Amino acid sequence: MVHRPRKFRTRFHLPPPEDVRAKDAPASDVRAVEDLRFIRQTMERSAAFTAVPGWGMVAIGCTALLAAGVASRHAFDLRWLEIWVSEAVLAIGVAVVAIQRKAALGGLPWTSGPGRKVALSFVPPVVAAALLTIPLMSANLGAELPGAWLLLYGVGVIAGGAFSVAAVPVMGVCFMTVGAAALLLVHGWPALSVGLGNGAMAAGFGGLHIVFGIWIARRHGG
Repeated sequence: MVHRPRKFRTRFHLPPPEDVRAKDAPASDVRAVEDLRFIRQTMERSAAFTAVPGWGMVAIGCTALLAAGVASRHAFDLRWLEIWVSEAVLAIGVAVVAIQRKAALGGLPWTSGPGRKVALSFVPPVVAAALLTIPLMSANLGAELPGAWLLLYGVGVIAGGAFSVAAVPVMGVCFMTVGAAALLLVHGWPALSVGLGNGAMAAGFGGLHIVFGIWIARRHGG
């Protein structure tokens, strides 16, 4: 009897030739890059905007206190308006530089994702406050401006703070409270409107920025 050698079958598969693997590699790399891009975009959309500059807010509060001291010598006239407009321009410049610096140090995007949502929510109420300034000043209702500015600024902070750290919306509520108090006090004691108006501006744009700026700086890294 002749014994024939048996053929053994194996369950192990040989790896594909190198040319086949090289052909499939680019496609898998593209899919991996697309997956990473999708994950990054999803995280940016869902994450909170943490590049709020605490120490930058402190600096803005300090300049606002100086502006309030200078503006207190004027009774809601054109010079008074010029002082606060100059302060607003300075505050915007300080805020932009501080946000860029904190975002760069933390490797955080500030022009996309949550940063864009904060800007789109914050800017409209501030623009509304600027537009209301013209008719109120023309109607000799400058005493109403501190309350209106503080109220609308608070609205913007609350709206933008919905996409930021928890301290920001709380700060917005405080701004609205000071603004509402300013409007009520000015109507109740019109003879003290200059002191009350500038005091509200100092308490809001000065004091609240400093207090919440220190809070944010200590809890959220500067």
